[in-house]
Order: sequence, then C-alpha cells, then structure tokens
Amino acid sequence: MSRFYEIEPSLENYWRAVILFGNNVASYKFALGKSLLELGAVQDDLVRLEQLAEPFSRHLCEHLKHAPKQITSKSSKFLDTCKSFNLGELNQQSLIEQTVKLGFNNVIDAFHIVNRAEIDTRFFIDERKTHGGIRMTEAFLQLTESEQFQSFEHETEARWRLVEEAWGMGVSRNLVSVEYDRELKALFASNRERRVNITSCRDSLNGYQKGHCFYCYTSISVEPSSPLLADVDHFLPWVLNQDIPAINGVWNLVLACPECNRGEQGKFARIPSLLLLERLHRRNEYLINSHLPLRETLMSQTGRTTERRAQFLQTQYNIAKQRLIHQWQPQARGEATF
Repeated sequence: MSRFYEIEPSLENYWRAVILFGNNVASYKFALGKSLLELGAVQDDLVRLEQLAEPFSRHLCEHLKHAPKQITSKSSKFLDTCKSFNLGELNQQSLIEQTVKLGFNNVIDAFHIVNRAEIDTRFFIDERKTHGGIRMTEAFLQLTESEQFQSFEHETEARWRLVEEAWGMGVSRNLVSVEYDRELKALFASNRERRVNITSCRDSLNGYQKGHCFYCYTSISVEPSSPLLADVDHFLPWVLNQDIPAINGVWNLVLACPECNRGEQGKFARIPSLLLLERLHRRNEYLINSHLPLRETLMSQTGRTTERRAQFLQTQYNIAKQRLIHQWQPQARGEATF
C-alpha cells in the first residue's frame, strides 16, 4: 500500500492515504478530516478544541441520523451524547462541551497512522496539553491551495458512507457486496436482505486514482459543475456484459476524462492495452488495501490472492480481446501518478 504515496510523495497522496487506508474502528477520522477541510486555511494556525468541536460533532450527528452504527465497539459515551442531541435532549453548548471532553480522545493521536505507522507528513501537531488544541502545519496550508482540495470533501464523505454501511449491514463481511448502478452513477451495497444506495461512484473512486484520468493522467474532478467532471467508464466495455462476469463490479470501473471516454479519439468499445490492464490490477490492489467493504467485494469477484486476481483480469481480458479485437491506448497528457 505504501506504493500509493511513494510513487508520488505529494501532500495530496498523504492526505488520501489517511482517508482511504487508515485503520477504521470508528468513523471519527472521517469526521475530523471533514472538519479540517471545512476550516480550510484558518487565519490562526492554532485551532482550539472548542472551535474544532462544532463541525466535528455536527458531521457525526448528521451521519448518526441515517447510520446509527459509527463504531465497532458496543458503546460510546460520546456517540450517546450525539444521539441525545439529535433527540433534542441536549442543547448545542452541552454538545460542544462534551465533544471537547470526550470526542478527541483517540482520533487526534491516530489520524496520521496508516498501516500501523505514521506517515512522513503531518497536517497538524497535537498541542492539546500546551495550547488547548491542534496547530495546523505548513503542509496543511499548502494542501488547501491544491487543485484537488475541492475533491477531498467528496472523497471523504464517500469513504465514510462505504465504511458505515458495511458496519450497518450487521452480517458477515463476505455477504456484503458493493455494486454499480449505471443509471444513477452510484454504488450500492447489498446482501441477502436488502440493497442500499450508498454514494456517488465518482466520489468513491477518485481518491484511488489521485484525481487523474485512469487512461491519460490528465486532471479530473468530481465537482458536478466542473468542466473537468469525470466519466465513470467500464474498463472492459459494457457491450460485453453477456460475456464478462460481474462487469458492473468495482474491479471494472474507472474514472476517465471525457476526451478518453467519448472524445474523437476515445476508447468507446475498444479494448485497453495490456499496459492499462496492469494499471487496472494495481488500482484494484489499492481498493483491496482500503478494507471494508471494497476489499471483500473485490476478493469475492476476482480472487482471494494477488495472483488469482491477476489471472482473473487476464482471463477476462482475453475474452474481451477475442470479441472486440481492436486495442486502444491514448497518449499520456499528465505525469504517471498510480
């Protein structure tokens, strides 16, 4: 997984590593991430806990309304406080006070931990004992100026939705699958009992592609009003839906710029090159390393080991090549980032 940020050790990649690959025993990391993004380029680099508590508790209270399970443990005093606020049993000031007291006990320490080790770049320094808050670093201030900054909120929300839905299913992980709805351009989770629309497919996949077109590496966006809005594309074309199993599976979905997907020299129903197939395998391994629930979905669809997943892709690729014959690869328009 470290390849994700080592291939291009940028601030954007470190941030995405935290959101996409950090260990999740509670959703607090997502609430903290969204709060930091909301605060943006603060005038004073010191953010006191009272200031941080308002957006942090607000995001958690909003998510609790549609997803009561926000932690893997059986109970949480802090979440009970948030639920009481939602029921009107607690006022805003009391919620803030309890958030300062209980809400940040573990998440501030754990935020920068990915794969059991701290990433090389910190976005804030813990100064709770000395100044009653956290101090934003120069790295975070630079992050707010990134062209990818507007996408981070969408990506964080999408990742949060995926994780909480897996918890909320309350069943064996292997029974939860994430699938794609072509009409809604959305991902939904399903098991034997129900199907739930989770979140935008664009928002869910963008971080793993680092905000770039899968094919040519040009910048893309998940902002609905952006002229760079990404297309959701089937790597092996949809016309093969009778030949390729689970063709709507996340393993076969990528984000592409409009030029690559439907431009004059676009892919359409042609088969991407072997080089691009290798890139798909690498991207899918990133998805598997993000754990719930994408890991279980991909492994059930494509194989339990890296070798079997590579073999699965090659087999489906061979079928596609026999049916559609023509191969396609665009000229790179950006630096290789994944």
